[in-house]
Amino acid sequence: MGKGFDGARAAEVVAELRETFRSGRTRSLRWRAAQLKALARMIDENEADIAAALYHDLAKPPTESFLHEISLAKEACLFALKKLKRWMKPRKVPTSITTFPSSAKIVPEPFGVVLVISAWNFPFLLSIDPVIGAIAAGNTVVLKPSEVATVTSSFLAKNLPQYVDNSCIRVVEGSIPEASALLEQKWDKIFYTGSARVGRIVMAAAVKHLTPLVLELGGKCPVLVDSNVDIKVVAKRIVVGKWGCNSGQACIAPDYIITTKAFAPKLVDALKITLEKFYGKNPLGSTDLSRIVNSSHFTRLKNLLDEEKVSGTIVHGGQEDEKHLKIAPTLLLDVPSDASIMKEEIFGPLLPIITVDDLEQSFDVINSKPKPLAAYLFTKDHKLEKKFVKTVSAGGMLINDAILQFTNPHLPFGGVGESGMGSYHGRFSFDAFSHKKAVLSRGFYGEIPMRYPPYTPLKQKVLRGLIAGNILPLLHALVVWPGHQKV
Repeated sequence: MGKGFDGARAAEVVAELRETFRSGRTRSLRWRAAQLKALARMIDENEADIAAALYHDLAKPPTESFLHEISLAKEACLFALKKLKRWMKPRKVPTSITTFPSSAKIVPEPFGVVLVISAWNFPFLLSIDPVIGAIAAGNTVVLKPSEVATVTSSFLAKNLPQYVDNSCIRVVEGSIPEASALLEQKWDKIFYTGSARVGRIVMAAAVKHLTPLVLELGGKCPVLVDSNVDIKVVAKRIVVGKWGCNSGQACIAPDYIITTKAFAPKLVDALKITLEKFYGKNPLGSTDLSRIVNSSHFTRLKNLLDEEKVSGTIVHGGQEDEKHLKIAPTLLLDVPSDASIMKEEIFGPLLPIITVDDLEQSFDVINSKPKPLAAYLFTKDHKLEKKFVKTVSAGGMLINDAILQFTNPHLPFGGVGESGMGSYHGRFSFDAFSHKKAVLSRGFYGEIPMRYPPYTPLKQKVLRGLIAGNILPLLHALVVWPGHQKV
């Protein structure tokens, strides 16, 4: 579904899905589990085709495709299947003296008809992962894959309908016209992954219908490197977190490093050695590096690198191959803070290194910028680690590694401030697509007269005591209250 998809067709699709949702089809554990099993089967049976699509769209190495997309998508399915029954159960909560006797519970219920708009940099995982949450929570869903990753989008449009319930789950391909047609509709929840610029457009569309939404955006993710570390291990983890993760085209990839002036030369040397070890002396020819997604992004990155105040700071890399859309892993030392590369998210294979006299000064550097989606610290100093966690605000943090927080289904993944709102992964995906319905239940006994008019002085005294948490006035009233007497 894509070509010729306009506002009228979008309205028709939403109406069909809303009717299906009202029928109650998606609410049962059986239906939800069947769809999740079907998704896992789709991944198993089409692993080679998924990897081929990712290679076509991004020249993503097969190992990277498996580790970062295919395996994580399947694990998300299996994790949801294992926990789904528990997630769906109402959760009992305490009651208060003011409602005694009573019982209370929180009942998770699906929002209804939801829209998922995914990104191009991890086009398979970032499409399937939120859909898993939407299905687990019992919603009907429309998936709009990124048109930039054309082959992966086509794969999803062709294959997803062969495995899941098409009366509840649809795929809409296309670009701006199709996305605009979808955003004109009234949804019960919107989930968007992508740039902050488009995120603002999505949010503006959601406001028209007061639609709740999750925005998974990005930002400049800092990496702080202390001097008391195993520098060889640090270099390997930074390199694989930056260039071994879609060649830096990841929202949680290290965006810039902060270290001390004294330690910077050692860190630069270690990173150079590691880069050559991983990708050879001619990294542009390495089959282990993804390419830049398209010529537009290539030009954007080239312009960042060619800026006069930036080009002279290159200490490693910088080679370009426009024909094959590749830029070598590039290190830059002491880039001016007013350079464009330090103002916008890089989203590519360029890594500036900023130096300070004392590493704790970096906290002010980070906090002077919009809150990042992820922040990283390499250190053996537990006091510094504690202060880092306490002082720096970010969507998530990882100490002594990079990227891996994304793989833990027990941790929420999401941004704060300009890096996004809302979170998902594991139980948090289920929660993102569920309304938490408060249910308080009482019987027809246990009537307390003081809650009803007329509000006599004695009633007021008892009510005030209850609100203050003092049960004595209530006990006193129950003992001395002239129940047979007119009150």
